[in-house]
Amino acid sequence: MKRSLFRILARMNKALLPKMWHKDLLRLNKFQKLIVGWRIWVTKNSL
Repeated sequence: MKRSLFRILARMNKALLPKMWHKDLLRLNKFQKLIVGWRIWVTKNSL
């Protein structure tokens, strides 16, 4: 059940949140770093 919840969250992230792969991670502001961290955490838990 936990894994299916994270898979749903991962699909929502993919559809709603901006992609940050083309930007330099050191030059992101705090909010953008938060988005990257959230996406990584959700992806890790969905696998």
